[in-house]
Amino acid sequence: MTPPASAHPVGKPKQAAVAAWIGSALEYYDFFIYGTAAALVFNKVFFPASDPATGTLLAVATFGVGYAARPVGAFVLGHIGDRYGRKKVLVFTLLLMGVATFLVGCLPTYDQAGVLAPVLLVVLRLLQGLSAAGEQAGANSMTLEHAPAHRRAYYTSFTLSGTQAGQILATAVFLPVAALPEQALLSWGWRIPFWASFIVVVAGYVIRRKLDETPVFERKAATEGVARLPVAVLFRDHWRDVLRVVLASIIASVSTIFSVYALSYAVNTVQLDRSAMLWVGVLANVAALVALPLCATLADRIGRKPVFIAGSAGCAALMFAYLGAISAGNHLLIFVVGIVMFGVVYSATNGIWPSFYGEMFTTEVRLSGMAIGTQIGFAIAGFAPAIAAAIDGAGWVPVAVFTAALCAVNIVAVASGRETYRVPTEQLGLRPAKQVAG
Repeated sequence: MTPPASAHPVGKPKQAAVAAWIGSALEYYDFFIYGTAAALVFNKVFFPASDPATGTLLAVATFGVGYAARPVGAFVLGHIGDRYGRKKVLVFTLLLMGVATFLVGCLPTYDQAGVLAPVLLVVLRLLQGLSAAGEQAGANSMTLEHAPAHRRAYYTSFTLSGTQAGQILATAVFLPVAALPEQALLSWGWRIPFWASFIVVVAGYVIRRKLDETPVFERKAATEGVARLPVAVLFRDHWRDVLRVVLASIIASVSTIFSVYALSYAVNTVQLDRSAMLWVGVLANVAALVALPLCATLADRIGRKPVFIAGSAGCAALMFAYLGAISAGNHLLIFVVGIVMFGVVYSATNGIWPSFYGEMFTTEVRLSGMAIGTQIGFAIAGFAPAIAAAIDGAGWVPVAVFTAALCAVNIVAVASGRETYRVPTEQLGLRPAKQVAG
């Protein structure tokens, strides 16, 4: 028997999806311009005392530092989101990211301040990581809990569409900047994308302060109350799912290796034109904007696991082709494989995880479970470019094998999870014995 309407509060899925899309686009514009700058200029601006290879390794490693901070932020922001509401987390994360990114553009260079310059860079990168820790989990929880049960994957995919849009903006802003003469690029040009983050501070506050809290969370708080310490409940009742999300989230290594390591390898090692390589990222992300909702819609019809696993396996195979094309300097093949792999195939994982991970947890611990699980996995992925740079002395093949191994870990983790696409929203995270027909 279908429960009365009052048992299933009506959400605002379109408004929540739009707010998540816009907020994630602004948030991840900030996060990814750092990655682009780390690959192209930070080795010369902040680490010029090192030899070129070591400087590149150190610059890429600072990109990973932001991921290292994310597990810490996940515990803090997950607690706030599950105890006090999703909206508070979403407003705070956007403001923190905008301020930290703006200040990166104000930093002195190594020549101006010595070792203090890279130290300050790392501190601000840590603040970016703290912010990003709560952003996606908060936005995904918001959209999932507003969405109708049969379209949860579709609506939550808008968070990742926003992330892809942020990557497009980040890369597109660097296209004219990267075309500047070397002296102009290294002296002031690289700062422009970071200064543009002032818009994030203003727009983020205006957009997210108008969000409504999710009806599922409000009902839970009004009837049963929220957990006093959500993390304790999470690790008591859902530790297996947290571990599963950690291992599954390693698939983000495909993104970091594509956007940071492969870009650095192409420009600094193979000496390919940096503008052309930036265009690969732009076009791949444009393709992803189309592919993400289509993959999510398919997952709403046939299930999360088959779509997710197919995407992971495809990425493992295509990384060999992509790095091989870069090594050969074949621009046509680089564009084709890059767009297919990152724009289409990776979207089969990227469009599904917001619903698949969120559906493993109950309302009282959903934000904490998603934040902690994903951010630990993403922290590993954040250091994947540095690991790749450290092992590519023998060529690109070890990097491709390394990426494929990480994809295999994801496949095993996803395959071991429960299929949840037909479970009513109110019953998500409950053990099968506790679920009733919805």
